[in-house]
Amino acid sequence: MSDPASSILIECFNMGLPRGTGIKTYATGLARVARDLGYDVHGLFESAGPLSKKEPLLAEIAFQENARRATLRDRFVRDPLEIALGKPFGLPVQPLPRSAFVLRSGSGAQDVFSRYFASPRFTLAARRHLWRHGTLARLNLEERPALFHATHPVPVKVPDRPNLYTVHDVIPLRLPNATLDNKKYFLKTLRAICRDADRIVTVSECSKKDILSVVDIPEERIEVTYQSTTFPARLVERDRVEDERIVENIFSLTPNGYHLFFGSLEPKKNVTRLIDAYAASGVSAPLIIAGGLGWSYEADLERIGDEQFSSWRVAQDHIRRERKVRRFEHLPLSHLVALIKCARGVLFPSLYEGFGLPVLEAMSLGTPVMTSNVSSLPEVAGEAALLVDPYDVDAMAAAIATLDRDADLRADLSARGLKRAKIFSQEVYADRVAALYRRVLGQALR
Repeated sequence: MSDPASSILIECFNMGLPRGTGIKTYATGLARVARDLGYDVHGLFESAGPLSKKEPLLAEIAFQENARRATLRDRFVRDPLEIALGKPFGLPVQPLPRSAFVLRSGSGAQDVFSRYFASPRFTLAARRHLWRHGTLARLNLEERPALFHATHPVPVKVPDRPNLYTVHDVIPLRLPNATLDNKKYFLKTLRAICRDADRIVTVSECSKKDILSVVDIPEERIEVTYQSTTFPARLVERDRVEDERIVENIFSLTPNGYHLFFGSLEPKKNVTRLIDAYAASGVSAPLIIAGGLGWSYEADLERIGDEQFSSWRVAQDHIRRERKVRRFEHLPLSHLVALIKCARGVLFPSLYEGFGLPVLEAMSLGTPVMTSNVSSLPEVAGEAALLVDPYDVDAMAAAIATLDRDADLRADLSARGLKRAKIFSQEVYADRVAALYRRVLGQALR
């Protein structure tokens, strides 16, 4: 068991974003695991601007007011002095009050932390510092933690303490058209943190191999912890009757009578090819697309709205319009879990993933999966899913048709998926994180 007196500061920029992201899910799960291991877990959040030091209540109010306001103005505000000089004296970090007076909305994911810290626009300031000096920006903390863990590649560090950085993937470099990242900055940041980090943490052997291909770093300084699902037990164990009620009453869907894709609409998710493959498969069960808008999603939305997927049906005394391809945006977690559990199959033909959490989530709920045979996805799915070439629409169409019509195959994949998911259980993930932290903290004490 870890030393309860050890404090870990976890960088939480993505946890402050208004919409869910894979890194937000990762950071939440990591913080909970660290807490459950007995560490004193602190969170580093980004504020939209300086917070009052004289008025703690106003500081808390200002942070909560701006916590969900990730506007372009806030993210890219011009500061001529910062642009010219970077942050040679470090980034200011101040304790963030958390009183019972100011009410907070949301999932309560942030309540895992015992202490909260805020730094004004630290991701942008650190970026400017890296461009100016080629080094990581210092975090100025009155009390330094035993260990600092950044949950994504951000060029900041805590001096004289072990610094860990999670690099989920190098998709901006391997699949440049699939992201909006500044590729030059991404590579510069990757090189800087790999040079200074005590450990680089990543989520698959595939991502580790990719990192080693583009950065000069000893292999032993990269640790693979994989990921785990973070679905609450109450939703995983919820009675099937309740899940079916949600699917029928809220979504007007027949349990086990639809296929599901869930994730944001962005180029790497390959949704347009998926819809083309679905159309070619000839299956009658509708395709449900669940997730928000990422970027460059116009072609996906146009394909989803294609009139060929619209029909009219006479039901009793009513004529009702039905769509074979439907999309739901930003669902409550409770509803998403019900959709996954009651789907005939989950279809996730992504072009590239550092881990591919939707595949694991579907398998852990016993839902059959079709996914891609590229990047980390075969590593996660093993032999518990149908694997297809994500660029081959005909192969995808054949796989969808097979999954739709073969009940025995679906039952076999469901059983295999449940067994495979145990390799990535929260308990196994916690053991990996615990071993990593013990090694790093043990070496720091030598």
